[in-house]
Amino acid sequence: MNKASLIARILLGAIFFIFGLNGFLNFIPMPPMPEQAGAFMGGLAASGYFFPFLKATEVVCGLLLLIGAFVPLSLVVLAPIIIQIVLFHAFLAPDGLALPIVIVLLEAFLAFFSPTYSPIVKQIFRCPLKESLMGKSQ
Repeated sequence: MNKASLIARILLGAIFFIFGLNGFLNFIPMPPMPEQAGAFMGGLAASGYFFPFLKATEVVCGLLLLIGAFVPLSLVVLAPIIIQIVLFHAFLAPDGLALPIVIVLLEAFLAFFSPTYSPIVKQIFRCPLKESLMGKSQ
């Protein structure tokens, strides 16, 4: 494994592990949010199940990234969470957009450019039907 992949994996894992744990232990205070962002978060919290499930997923995937186990699976599971984090900050709380951009860059590097993990993740984007049709036409 090259150093860039290791550093990116540890950083991404630490971010999700720490912020996931914060959802349970509240050791990092929540900054003030715009009204719409607060309303959105309040709606999710009112469901009762969403935040515990989300934060448990972040803790588990962050831990898996930190220890280097099931990294491609963790990257795939975290992808929709990362998309939501970016959209939340882009549309509802733009002041906090810097960290989500870093998270996207780390995820994209590991999933699509890291020589260690990208070949596995890229298999998800294969299209067997297209491959079989291309093979028949040649």
